[in-house]
Amino acid sequence: MGYKRVLLKLSGEALMGEQGYGIDPEIVQSIAKDVAACVAEGIQLAIVVGGGNIFRGLKGSAAGMDRATADYVGMLATVMNAITLQDGLERSGVPTRVQSAISMQAVAEPYIRRRAIRHMEKGRVVIFAAGTGNPFFTTDTTAALRAAEIGADVVFKATKVDGVYDKDPNKHADAVRFESLSFLEVLSSELEVMDSTAIALCKDNAIPIVVFDLFGSGNIGRAVAGQPIGTRIHP
Repeated sequence: MGYKRVLLKLSGEALMGEQGYGIDPEIVQSIAKDVAACVAEGIQLAIVVGGGNIFRGLKGSAAGMDRATADYVGMLATVMNAITLQDGLERSGVPTRVQSAISMQAVAEPYIRRRAIRHMEKGRVVIFAAGTGNPFFTTDTTAALRAAEIGADVVFKATKVDGVYDKDPNKHADAVRFESLSFLEVLSSELEVMDSTAIALCKDNAIPIVVFDLFGSGNIGRAVAGQPIGTRIHP
């Protein structure tokens, strides 16, 4: 395998598949199957999951909600996704722990960095929920932050597209996909990969980012193995 410890960022939108809302059980089981194969190879894996399939803080704010309140509602949505993903992973035989940045002891452990690392060393997958626990930060930033904290070798961002393009491939047939980009190129070109805070965190800590298509069967395993897939963003 190409990496020893990795952080996988899953968007909430990816979990809903072709549905307009909620969670598609088939997508969850597909992810669980791929993750199980990686764990069986000895990879230490952590996951950060978004909540956009249930609630997006920015949309709530745009509709008139207080931004901090909207972000907290979004954080709770990520906990729902994390628990659902935990169930899917454990039904696939993968021991899993959910750690929440917002205390809710009945359903998740509190986020404790050293405990998270120990879980991974014991072969458990750790799902980080509730973002950073603070409003005004995205789950992309959470992924970069947790990756730095646990000493991850790479951040994998699994999306609905197969990499980073110069423009939206869903709207422009002539969009060009990049195979490789530097952090500075992403920041200076304002490419919509992750928010600038997340990119800057990964840049400062020399953690590469790989953006790839979640829906290709076995793509998570190929990415973790270090095979050329999607777009690689590096120092």
